[in-house]
Amino acid sequence: MNSTHYDIAIIGGGPGGYVAAIRAAQLGKKAVVVERSELGGICLNWGCIPTKALLKSAEVLRSAQKAKKFGVMVSDVDVDFTSVIKRSRQVAGSLSKGVAFLMKKNEIDVINGSARLLGSNQISINEDQQISADQIIVATGARPRPMPGAAYDGETIISSKEAMNLENIPEKLVVVGAGAIGIEFADFYAAMGSQVTIVEMLPHLLPIEDEEVSVELEKMFKRKKIKAHTESMVKSISVNAGRALVKVKTKSDDILELDADKVLIAIGVQGNIEALGLEEAGVQLEKGWIKTNAYMQTSAAGIYAIGDVAGPPWLAHVASHEGITAVEHIAGLNVKPMHYDNVPGCTYCTPQVASIGLTERAAREAGYEVKIGKFPYRVSGKAMAAGETDGFTKLIYDAKFGELLGAHIIGAEATELIAEIGIARSLEATHEAILETIHAHPTLSEMIMEASGLALDRGIHL
Repeated sequence: MNSTHYDIAIIGGGPGGYVAAIRAAQLGKKAVVVERSELGGICLNWGCIPTKALLKSAEVLRSAQKAKKFGVMVSDVDVDFTSVIKRSRQVAGSLSKGVAFLMKKNEIDVINGSARLLGSNQISINEDQQISADQIIVATGARPRPMPGAAYDGETIISSKEAMNLENIPEKLVVVGAGAIGIEFADFYAAMGSQVTIVEMLPHLLPIEDEEVSVELEKMFKRKKIKAHTESMVKSISVNAGRALVKVKTKSDDILELDADKVLIAIGVQGNIEALGLEEAGVQLEKGWIKTNAYMQTSAAGIYAIGDVAGPPWLAHVASHEGITAVEHIAGLNVKPMHYDNVPGCTYCTPQVASIGLTERAAREAGYEVKIGKFPYRVSGKAMAAGETDGFTKLIYDAKFGELLGAHIIGAEATELIAEIGIARSLEATHEAILETIHAHPTLSEMIMEASGLALDRGIHL
């Protein structure tokens, strides 16, 4: 292996790296993936997939707790937390094996080890092995960003990785950060029985979402007895005898002291850029991320970067798309440059939140005159039948040309419904095109058609 030469070498086997490798193989390229941990990366092993397995357990628990409303008698509902965690790990393990199978199927070499760039064409692995490649793709991902003055200890002050593998349900959990990761864990542990308190420095939970969605989520979390302190700042976290004391400065300038078994820090991520030889290879960094162009090329000839290490948005589906873009550019195909204005964002709490495109505020600030169509779940026949009446679908249109500027959904299956909007925006569909598309009845997707009707003052069921 020491003298092996490849067309494309990929450092990192996450959703960006392994997808890039498969696309390379499809295009007849000899590819290798160098992975220092587990195929599938953080997303598959310690992120997207296992957390969704945990949230499914929470969903099943909540369904059992309200089964009586559906005429189903369920008694002695309880949680076997060890089994909940075990199932999550089994799901992740199964999928990681699936990625290994895909590597073998596509005749992609996989080398386990830590890679370091030795110029634009050479890679050192574990300092005792070298390979060469015509082109190199860096896909090393990111890791949770610690809070200054409160480093992760893996026991009391934890990251998302420890949060999905705890031995016991914490009685009191403080979550610092109300982005998608923080919100999902807050919702999961509240379902499991924890007393959950969220601290967020910005005005709303899920602060990048449309404000109406955030406000709706805050109301629902309040009903679940999840406490939230927005516009609040953690001043210090101290640990004594396995317990944490979190001091928080609230928006009224009061100092609040929160006692907790665990403190989950979910304030963002930082790129895995260390010990890769990036600077020596001439790869330019920007604010802790690898700087790339629209084809994922770095400043160094023959070196590309994709996924979380190349900066926001930090989403698995973005990493996969960037990987395909990079490989097709390497192959000389007429590939479209990366654009990030039609990327769906999904949060898998209950109810789910999904969005794409501009928020109402962003659209107005951009100078658009907008038309808004907002259809509530409580009016949907399918939602009523399913007992899922919380939330709404909100579509934002340009009043002048009817362009679909953005969509924001909070409610059951929101993360599935958003795909229709992504396709519509890709095809530059107008509000009339969506309204005139016959949607099956009864379905939740009808709400998209209904919201378009409301934007045109042609609403039928509201």
